[in-house]
Amino acid sequence: MKKTRVLSKMLYAVTKSLAWIYLVIALYGVFSWFTKTNIQIKDTKAVINYPFTDVSFLILDNNWSYFLFAFLLPVLSYTLFFWLLSDVFKVFYQEKLFTQPNIAHLKRFYSANLILPIVLVAFSSLFIEIDTGIFIIVALHLVLGVFIFIVSEIFNQGLSLQNEQDLYI
Repeated sequence: MKKTRVLSKMLYAVTKSLAWIYLVIALYGVFSWFTKTNIQIKDTKAVINYPFTDVSFLILDNNWSYFLFAFLLPVLSYTLFFWLLSDVFKVFYQEKLFTQPNIAHLKRFYSANLILPIVLVAFSSLFIEIDTGIFIIVALHLVLGVFIFIVSEIFNQGLSLQNEQDLYI
């Protein structure tokens, strides 16, 4: 169990960091887009450079629907994904695994993975063309959501057994 705790602490730190990185990228993209800072318009492309450089960082189509539905929405969605995933890893380094807050973390994660990808792709398809590769990513999120749902049900059963044992003692 010690290996699991160490690994889950490391993965917690990595995924929480990724969530912050995605958030910073989204905020930087929004800032650059609205203020026209560090952005170059080339034909139909908008190129956002790394801060204080002329090196390309983000290359986007120069229109609002692309910016909102092909850049901002996915980046913010993955910010949420990594934030919730870090909470899942946090569950596995707690002293007591089978608790209601831990089950709530798992439930938030599997709910987000089962519902959000389908809703976001369906909504975005009204405004932009969706690449076929996105459907593979949606399928992966659905599989991940089902897997964590199963883990959540195991945790629910573990909590019930733990409560039964506490009453018996």
